[in-house]
Amino acid sequence: MPRELVHRTSTAEVLLTDVCPDGRRNVFEAAASWPRSHPTFPRDGTDLHSPLIVVETMRQLGIYVPLRHYAVPPEFRSLITDLHFRIDPDAEPRALTNSTDVGCRVRVSDIRSTADGTVTGLRMEVAFRFGGTVFARAGGGARFVSPERYAALRGARTTARPPVPLGRPTSPDLGRLGVADARDVMLSVARGAVRLQPADPRHPFFFDHPSDHVPGMVMLEAARQAGALATDGRCLRPTAGRLKTVSFAEFAPAARVLCAAHHRTCGFRVLQGGRYVAYGALDYR
Repeated sequence: MPRELVHRTSTAEVLLTDVCPDGRRNVFEAAASWPRSHPTFPRDGTDLHSPLIVVETMRQLGIYVPLRHYAVPPEFRSLITDLHFRIDPDAEPRALTNSTDVGCRVRVSDIRSTADGTVTGLRMEVAFRFGGTVFARAGGGARFVSPERYAALRGARTTARPPVPLGRPTSPDLGRLGVADARDVMLSVARGAVRLQPADPRHPFFFDHPSDHVPGMVMLEAARQAGALATDGRCLRPTAGRLKTVSFAEFAPAARVLCAAHHRTCGFRVLQGGRYVAYGALDYR
């Protein structure tokens, strides 16, 4: 799979191996290969893949399918509006001695276009299969904007880049966050405030390619880590989640991540400049 068609710089981060129509309108079959070991996602002694691999596979499908099958111009920007996922822990595949081959059935709906037929948005639902059994479902919406429209939306911020960290007021314990390395930390903590402040602005997975705003995957991982902090490390691996983006999240000033745990659910909100830019919830078994 060409890396530019899934917005990846490193070929090692390309999960899709094939995508083709299955003969029905707006339905596609796809194949993905999940690496047995991914340095960003430790299995914590278990043999399970990270739930973020499900979301990343859907993200890549949400870029490739519109570009390849709906004639979205390659120079357009793809913006996530919302996403959700749910994993069946009893059916999901184990990460054993080889990579895991996963089948995906993709359904596209709510296609929006301009008068000249250019697609400007759609919704996608993905069913993930292993050995013939559906073990996860994910979905979400995206809109596609021209370079001119994007420049109008972002203004001077189109040249923004992640700031170089100047040191952390408090470095959360890696075990409480469930991360493999200090560079995987997405949060800083100071005077009781949890802020979205990635430790490594050049992280090979979360910042594989330049961005002028905080990517949705970064916000989702920051929310997961905030939930781990809120539960003192008890809730590390969500089996379901949802994220709604309200507006762009800027790198500076660092946004606050507010998280409240209730039983096996952690609700979160991302607050920046006095307003919420994203919100959602993560569920744990």
